Amino acid sequence: MSRIAIVGAHGKVAQQLMRVLYDQGDDFVGIVRQDEHAEDVYRLGGEGVLLDIEKGDAHALARAVDGCDAIVFSAGAGPGSGVDRKRTVDYGGSVLSQQAAAEAGIDRFVQVSAWGVDSPVAEDADPQWRAYVEAKRDADAELRASGLAWTILRPGALTIEEGTGSVTLGHSVPRGSIAREDVARLIAACLADPDTVGRQWEVVAGPDPIPEALRRATASA
Repeated sequence: MSRIAIVGAHGKVAQQLMRVLYDQGDDFVGIVRQDEHAEDVYRLGGEGVLLDIEKGDAHALARAVDGCDAIVFSAGAGPGSGVDRKRTVDYGGSVLSQQAAAEAGIDRFVQVSAWGVDSPVAEDADPQWRAYVEAKRDADAELRASGLAWTILRPGALTIEEGTGSVTLGHSVPRGSIAREDVARLIAACLADPDTVGRQWEVVAGPDPIPEALRRATASA
């Protein structure tokens, strides 16, 4: 049994992940910024911890995740939150979580990023979209340089459909969508597989069962 810290535990991917972890018999700590969100974590079988990653510091977060085996960063400012919060949540929250992981002695770190964020952004792109892409891209770069045992997952457009348990996974995959439930299953599978350390993949819905998709992806250079 593992104990997993989830930063951004009120998000929809994170809530699916908590259900997966509970079913596996794993413990989890959900980092949230509102009391009612912490109650949601408790209802899903975990421990809710109230901490605002935009205002807190790495020491406080390290105390909150102390004793965990891994951190999953799945926080995001969300649509319509403004340009500044893309930077403080999607980028700054990730960097803070990486610092907290190092301080708490937690090596394993899985980050939920986004499909295509290394591609150039059009000059006339919406400023919030540009800020989102740049924040995710820069957070990924920070994690790759962190010295942690990282995995970066870059899902396509997220849907509320029921998961299929099958995906298309690779360093670069065609644009597409994916059920949040399948992203959660993939996160859990990566946490359990040391061969996924140091790997960055895009993922969308597809024909390959998650265990097979991971076997193929980890076998490739």
